[in-house]
Amino acid sequence: MDKAYLAECPPVLRDYLGYMETIKGRSENTVNGYFIDLRTFFRFLLIQRSIVTESADQQPDIRLVDIPLLKTVTLNDLFEFMNYAKSERSNSNVTRARKVSSLRRFFYYLCDITHQLDDNPAKNLSLPKLPSRMPQYLTLDQSLELLRLATTGQYAERDYCILTLLLNCGLRRAELAGLNLSDVRSDNSLRVIGKGNKERILYLNEACQKALAAYLVKRPIEGTKDKKALFYGHTKDRISLQGIHYIVKRYLKQVAGAEEYSAHKLRHTAATLMYQQGGVDVLVLKEILGHKNLGTTEIYTHTSTDQLKRAADSSPLAHVENKANKKNDED
Repeated sequence: MDKAYLAECPPVLRDYLGYMETIKGRSENTVNGYFIDLRTFFRFLLIQRSIVTESADQQPDIRLVDIPLLKTVTLNDLFEFMNYAKSERSNSNVTRARKVSSLRRFFYYLCDITHQLDDNPAKNLSLPKLPSRMPQYLTLDQSLELLRLATTGQYAERDYCILTLLLNCGLRRAELAGLNLSDVRSDNSLRVIGKGNKERILYLNEACQKALAAYLVKRPIEGTKDKKALFYGHTKDRISLQGIHYIVKRYLKQVAGAEEYSAHKLRHTAATLMYQQGGVDVLVLKEILGHKNLGTTEIYTHTSTDQLKRAADSSPLAHVENKANKKNDED
């Protein structure tokens, strides 16, 4: 766990975050997300109970939160917190849904795991309705243009390799950042540690193999601070999530129609192209992406505009016309 925020945590929160990381195997980024959501709720609670007089935005000391205070939390308090998140913090439905999940997990831990609370106030806290959206992704031509842009420059081999892995393997940023040199195996496979520290093996196609081979020749050795890392930033530290975002965003800004996309859109792109143009079965795609549930993978089985057009043109009645109308036109 990142030690930076431990001093800010009350014992109950410190214990919970430790449980989620060590027992439940959640990643450091996920645990940090829980901390941020619960810190926001704790600050709100302290203000609501008039334990502190500052506004929540002035960062009340959450170390004042303890089990006796948490025993007073009701479902109505959680409703008011979600209203605060929407009206005062302008949180979207997606962000508020994440906060609901964080609260549910936390109070479940207190009630059902450690039995520090008798009643779970978050038991009936429902998720906000989330919009149903088609995943955004690059077209094949845009993907090729993105790769072409990364063929020159000081870090060309590294950047090209990163883009190639993201576009071919559908990796998450955290998975890419966590790759070690030893994860590239002699049988042309890649060991990936995904969400929940779950391991999966991906097989590297020719493009990935060649991109890795070209990068490994240039991979820095002298002066690096983490000898195990596969990719490094310009300071020779293991590449960070922000570093990957910066690299990908720099190239995306140069691709017409993709200027507003993010690194995560390359994961969507990999999945969509594999399914729509590569004919990859959805069950295989689920394993490649490291999804826990098939339903998550099925968002990539959306039909494209071209598929809809081809379906319309493939009808046996697609070219039948009213001959009477044709005769009248000729007259």
